Amino acid sequence: MTELPGFVSIREVGPRDGLQNEEPIPTEAKVRLLDTLSRTGVRRIEAVSFVHPKAIPQMADADEVWQRAAKVDGVNYSALVPNTRGAQRALTAGFTEIEVVVSASDTHNRRNVNRGTDESLDDIAELIDLLHGAGATAEVIIATSFGCPYEGDIDPGRVAAIVDRVVRDGADRVAFGDTTGMGTPRRVRDLLAAVRERNADIPVLLHFHNTRGTALANLLTALEFGITEFDASVGGLGGCPYAPGASGNLATEEAVHMLHDMGIDTGIDLDALIEAAKLAEELTARRLPSGVLRAGPRTHLTPHP
Repeated sequence: MTELPGFVSIREVGPRDGLQNEEPIPTEAKVRLLDTLSRTGVRRIEAVSFVHPKAIPQMADADEVWQRAAKVDGVNYSALVPNTRGAQRALTAGFTEIEVVVSASDTHNRRNVNRGTDESLDDIAELIDLLHGAGATAEVIIATSFGCPYEGDIDPGRVAAIVDRVVRDGADRVAFGDTTGMGTPRRVRDLLAAVRERNADIPVLLHFHNTRGTALANLLTALEFGITEFDASVGGLGGCPYAPGASGNLATEEAVHMLHDMGIDTGIDLDALIEAAKLAEELTARRLPSGVLRAGPRTHLTPHP
């Protein structure tokens, strides 16, 4: 049996990736959710994205949200940017961990940022230089890594070739986004094998959606490959505005619940996280998909030694 890691790092993406697919909520509500999550023990939070308000109106108040948020010691906050203007805004706001995104699917990339994948990769090369010059790190997120709503299956070799390019251009980490929730354990194995064969040393993070109910199975498969960094969203918030039919992200509390019962630490207080999920449900005024949120209190497991 494959030896599993003793610790997994979860980046909470509800404040950005989660809320960008919801009806806009007030700035004060966003700050309240961000601050509540900062007190759960999570060590990484994707706080905001600096995008044009016409593209993602839910993130129009990113500067104000970040200015008003209570930054908690020991929590690393990151921001997503689509271009040079967004990167400059993030740097001015004080972020030192910045994410940029490109789609493995050319069609999805054009729907998302109105340019082809190769054009975006050229822009990202310049962005990496800009971020490094300002003392920030650059994570490249490869969306539609496991499938595209417009093109269908994505060849793992295509994703591996994109990794080749961004590693050559200086990316500090790569992340693979299951934008449509098409990921399965088989697809996870195929992708990680293709990438590791060519770039074994680049830090890797995985971002799963739960559209088809496979997110936890995919997480376990990635654990068996030695991956220890994952995105998850409180309550299962999220989706993708440019991926029709994509439902929410892997719920953070579902991931933490499973990992703790497997004896894998996350540093996160599950009870505090569940309270944050209840807050997210209140603020969005809708029933969130998290199974842990629906379960009774006696079914919440404590970490198994």
